[in-house]
Amino acid sequence: MELTQRQKLIFRTIVERFTCTAEPVGSKALMELLDHPLSSATIRNEMAVLERAGLLEKTHISSGRIPSRRGYRYYVENLMETSLPTTVRTTLRDIFMERQYTLEEVVRIASDVLSEMTSLTSIVLGPDASGQRLQHVAMVPLSTDSAVALFVTDTGHTENKLFRFEQDVSLPDLTTCTDLLNSHLKGIRLEDIAGHLEELRPLMAAKLARSEVLYEAFAAAFMNFAAEKMAVSGRSNMLAQPEFSDVNRVRKLMKILEDSDLFNAWTHQSTNIAVPIGGRNELIQIGDCSVVTAKFRTCDEEEGRLMVVGPNRMPYARVIALTDAMSDVIEEIFGTDKKGGRQDEQTQEAAAGNGTGGNEAGSRKSGG
Repeated sequence: MELTQRQKLIFRTIVERFTCTAEPVGSKALMELLDHPLSSATIRNEMAVLERAGLLEKTHISSGRIPSRRGYRYYVENLMETSLPTTVRTTLRDIFMERQYTLEEVVRIASDVLSEMTSLTSIVLGPDASGQRLQHVAMVPLSTDSAVALFVTDTGHTENKLFRFEQDVSLPDLTTCTDLLNSHLKGIRLEDIAGHLEELRPLMAAKLARSEVLYEAFAAAFMNFAAEKMAVSGRSNMLAQPEFSDVNRVRKLMKILEDSDLFNAWTHQSTNIAVPIGGRNELIQIGDCSVVTAKFRTCDEEEGRLMVVGPNRMPYARVIALTDAMSDVIEEIFGTDKKGGRQDEQTQEAAAGNGTGGNEAGSRKSGG
């Protein structure tokens, strides 16, 4: 059905009013909200048309109307206007330019910022590196009981890991261990390294004085490297939404948000409705919940997702604008289209080090 301009104006006003108040909108309220004077009878007639079209619905007989799930989809696809003040975009960029963050830190900060700026629950999934192959390991000793290891994959993805050993580890042990890892694990997929490291265990025991200490440290590090990074912020914001007043329901939702496997299953149910928004964003409707997602890329082989979870009654224009801007900032920091930038220079410098060479560990970033 093609709406008239007047119907579009009334419908947009209802959506935006209900988003703010969570209260059904009646004809008298609309008379005060609309810029163009319309009679109550005219507004009621137009609301009845919108209801028959499936865009509005009543909560009970005497109430005003609220947008339906279909109505929200129509609003997002046809009426929503996204914009973000330049000052907000600048602020987002400044947050991440304060210092050089690792991608894991960016995932956490992005989740916190999105939650704070939307007053909803946010989830950020960092790229899953499990399918990448190990290219190089470098070790930087800090003291006898601590060191920083730098891992580099075949895609240019790098990550550092601080080790604090339970027992003192000598520099020769660190050097020998690094050489063993580089000679036996290069080219192995990260998700398969645990098995290959177990096969390497007898050789480590024969060559290293502190073999068990180093084995346990690297096994944990590789598992963390291969795992999907997930950050959840603003869980308590769910409690502030009238749609989530059922405590048991919120507990169930919190359990889903805490587990990436449960969350992926939840967002990929066959009963869900997904609405693409441009080339990057998507709206997923799951019952009376909505999830706005935005993809970001850190290199040719890596893709992460920003997500904001809330009721169907969420401020879509602002949420979509924020997730889109956040994606731009992350890609600006970690993207592969920069040549000669600080990311590429430091990644190359870190990857060029052999064994325990170098004075500092590089931060996690991606380069093409």
